[in-house]
Amino acid sequence: MGQIRVILPDGSEKRFESGTTVREVAYSIGQRLGKAAIAGNVNGELVDTTTELRKDVELAIITSSSDGALEIYRHTVAHIMAQAVKRIFPEVKLAIGPVIDEGFYYDFDLNTNFSQEILQKIEEEMQKIIAEDLVILREELSRKRAIELMQDQGEVYKVELLEDLEVDTVSFYRQGEFTDLCRGPHLPSTGMVKAFKLISVAGAYWRGSEKNKMLQRIYGTAFLKKSELDEHLQRLEEAKKRDHNKLGRQLELFTTDENIGQGLPLLMPKGAKIVQLLQRFVEDEEERRGYQLTKTPLMAKSDLYKISGHWQHYKDGMFVLGDEDRDQEVLALRPMTCPFQFMIYKAKMRSYRELPLRYAETSTLFRNESSGEMHGLIRLRQFTISEAHLICTPQQLEEEFLGVLDLINYMMHTLGIQDDIWYQFSKWDPNNKEKYIDNPLAWEESQEKMQKILDKVGIDYVLADGEAAFYGPKLDIQFNNVHGKEDTIITVQIDFALPERFDMYYVDRDNEKKRPFVIHRTSLGCYERTLAMLIEKYAGAFPTWLAPVQVRVLPVSENLLDYAYQVKRVLETEKIRVEIDDSGEKLGYKIRQAQLEKIPYMLVVGSKEADVNTVAVRDRKKGDIGSFDLEEFRSYILQEIKQKL
Repeated sequence: MGQIRVILPDGSEKRFESGTTVREVAYSIGQRLGKAAIAGNVNGELVDTTTELRKDVELAIITSSSDGALEIYRHTVAHIMAQAVKRIFPEVKLAIGPVIDEGFYYDFDLNTNFSQEILQKIEEEMQKIIAEDLVILREELSRKRAIELMQDQGEVYKVELLEDLEVDTVSFYRQGEFTDLCRGPHLPSTGMVKAFKLISVAGAYWRGSEKNKMLQRIYGTAFLKKSELDEHLQRLEEAKKRDHNKLGRQLELFTTDENIGQGLPLLMPKGAKIVQLLQRFVEDEEERRGYQLTKTPLMAKSDLYKISGHWQHYKDGMFVLGDEDRDQEVLALRPMTCPFQFMIYKAKMRSYRELPLRYAETSTLFRNESSGEMHGLIRLRQFTISEAHLICTPQQLEEEFLGVLDLINYMMHTLGIQDDIWYQFSKWDPNNKEKYIDNPLAWEESQEKMQKILDKVGIDYVLADGEAAFYGPKLDIQFNNVHGKEDTIITVQIDFALPERFDMYYVDRDNEKKRPFVIHRTSLGCYERTLAMLIEKYAGAFPTWLAPVQVRVLPVSENLLDYAYQVKRVLETEKIRVEIDDSGEKLGYKIRQAQLEKIPYMLVVGSKEADVNTVAVRDRKKGDIGSFDLEEFRSYILQEIKQKL
């Protein structure tokens, strides 16, 4: 058969007969390694242990402790789950089952809904398949033969995938009676699986398009050790407690209604109060820093968006009103505010003496997100943002950018989320001319300017190629929600393109017309998304200054209601947000209810407190903190609110 040379990770070389499998090489190195082998890395490509080596290669044996092992492990468990579902429901049609960050999922077309009871049955069947220790074999077929095979089995989704592939051969994986289209690699056998759990069920459109059929998606996870699985499940339970989509409804901060539509949440009084507090805080701070407030329309003619380039680059993400083909005036709801504020700038001739100009607006924006992308308050079709545009000379650009960073830093520290964020420097992709304005020199210059500023202030950022706005590079401030999904809360962009498109200029000291630079920025980002992040950060127990209800007065009996209302009036003179629990429930119940609603302070008032004008104060974190004179407590909480604690 001939000899081949295998280079091992330690640099040593061994010779084997051509056709020797990865597993056989592993056993030749050591019995222990052979038993532990789950895959191989051949010249940088992951392969199954049954793969035969036909030429000289560099080979690394993949074991459970190797990089990439967990992905192979989870991919195999996804196939075991699909096999279990197929055993229980032979009529099911299989779609896709990839590995994701936290585990895996598989999409199924089945008329029966996957209840928790059915998930339990699927888990039990999976355990049987693992106990059977089925050998997992790779098979290769021509694409034509593969299509015929899937058609014979009625697997319409697999047929569609195969028809879209432009390859001559495809691979399948077989374990027992079950065969599935897959690139691989997989574990050598089902018996190697040790710890898994099915997590949840969700709806998912086939191929992510709402034009296609809604399938059922089962999410699961798997770990190499049961202890790791237990730790993960514990984290998931904690995440459920903090999930803004659940907790926000429990605390009556927001709700949704199917008659209104996806991505259009209703902020209830408590949620609206928090957003109002944030908005006032932002607008006051921006005014203190020299920003000027604008108010602009929620829609504009398509002409405006054609000037800005949004029509050419972003039309699919906009809500368009009217039809050009029918000679109707075409309007669109605004996806951003910049073109409107640029028109304010252009309303008169500008001198260099007026710059920098800082226009700020609390902007309601509209973006036509797909239904599969929307989630709670994080991704919406209508949202409100703390938007601003700074128009400056080239010489002022660095100072203005630093001022923006200082404002953002102040906002993050005030909200207590400075340790939960990180920075992403988003650059353009020069190979994607359709996505970006085609001006390579301007892109390089603006990216160089931004990078120089970021390096100067020592911001620790990650680079992200191809994530810039279509008109310029940006700094994105990122966070992870409780489920580990990454989102952007704040963006800062340097814009070299739109000033030229809108013919914006100023008259310099030499009486020459010059192009300004524009910095697009948010100071707190989208208010709804920020609210979601704060719900999860504080598990609904907001800092006192942001709490929709700061104090609840708890009279121990009905005959103390008059004194309870007197306490309420005294505190409300300082705009402290106060409620009274005037129910007939016992005191213990009232305290528990206030705790569940995450109210910062509970003031217990009995006959003793009424006689001497005091309140017994209970802190939601510390419990009873003693008796306070009413004026003393008012000063105490006002100081806490002033310090934004």
